[in-house]
Amino acid sequence: MRDLIHPADRLADAMDRIYRYRMTTTSGGNLSIRDDDGALWITPARVDKGALRRDDIVKVLPDGSFVGRHKPSSEFPFHHRIYEKRPDLRALVHAHPVALVAFSICGRCPDTRVFAKAHSICGDVGFAPYALPGSALLGERIAEIFAQGHDCVMLENHGVVVGGRTFQEAFERFETLEFTAKTIVKATPLGDVVSLTDEQLAAARDRGPTPETFEPGVASEAERALRRDLCDFVQRGYEQRLLISTEGTFSARISEDSFIITPRRGDRAVLAPDDLVLVSQGRAEQGKVPSRAVGLHEAIYARHPSVHSILNATPVNATAFAISAFPLDTRTIPESYIFLRDVPLLNSREIYHDYQQLAARLDPAFPVALVANDGAMVLGTSILDAFDRLEVLEATAEAILNARPLGDLKVMGNAVIDELVEAFLKK
Repeated sequence: MRDLIHPADRLADAMDRIYRYRMTTTSGGNLSIRDDDGALWITPARVDKGALRRDDIVKVLPDGSFVGRHKPSSEFPFHHRIYEKRPDLRALVHAHPVALVAFSICGRCPDTRVFAKAHSICGDVGFAPYALPGSALLGERIAEIFAQGHDCVMLENHGVVVGGRTFQEAFERFETLEFTAKTIVKATPLGDVVSLTDEQLAAARDRGPTPETFEPGVASEAERALRRDLCDFVQRGYEQRLLISTEGTFSARISEDSFIITPRRGDRAVLAPDDLVLVSQGRAEQGKVPSRAVGLHEAIYARHPSVHSILNATPVNATAFAISAFPLDTRTIPESYIFLRDVPLLNSREIYHDYQQLAARLDPAFPVALVANDGAMVLGTSILDAFDRLEVLEATAEAILNARPLGDLKVMGNAVIDELVEAFLKK
């Protein structure tokens, strides 16, 4: 597919997104795109990253001269050297997001094996020794690690550089790696962080059978409204960092045997109603590929008529519990227990391969679960109901993590729980 977005627009928009989500600072970070003619588009030196515009982007020509209002980033030498060593790469992201900086200043790389998706997107992460920013030596050191086949490289006492065959791929790797690092940071105080084995990673790559397809008829008014609402909540979840661009499956029931679901790939931040996939009687809308979790969602809807929306998401604090196997105790405040009940930890294989068995074990009366080395799964009577529970789950997890340095967690006792059940949960 042809890329019709101008490199200057793409870089300005991406820096705005990175800055808004606090993955860089006003003065930190630089982005680049290598054009078909060998020119290199790069963010400028000493320009406010929070107010970058398309006419601030600099075009560096193959002969080293540049076109634009500003000088190219002082880190241009390592961008140029990486592209020389890795001609397959067409885009680079360098920034200082706080979780990755934490790894950087400890001389460590995030273990992407804690999530199957993170490992498939980022691969194993390389590490480049420190050198003066902007120096030729730094460029050589970073480029050498990229030349070894790494697409993500930590910089000692500096930050991270991530490359991609397209800018979208580079951004997805960058965001996924920061999410992974942040989740590990959150999970470490809970105990041992669990990584996936080679066998588990291989099993996760097995996508299972692809659904048969069908050509749907004219969409009803109800379906159109549901598509709009589901997209709104996906984007709201992204804005609240309950999911990232590469993660998260949301679905909503249309009828007894049909529902809409997010696609297998696609940037969650810009999802449109037409991107959603209609699934009816086990068949998927022609020309679209539904999320890998489609079989599980279908099984849950078939078994539980009261469920009208299912969300798989990756809120950082809740997901920290999913990679540490430390139990998330919801007996913290009344709202947490009322909305979440007890939160079990499910085996990740069940999500994609044993979903009929898992659907049989699920109970809409206990609508929230964590999935080991994956994230959270929430059931709801509507999209709003499920999303509300997802927010409460993340707020509860964050409160528990924030409470740990303050002292022992004082959970509500059995008598209080029984009172809550009697007052709010008995039908």
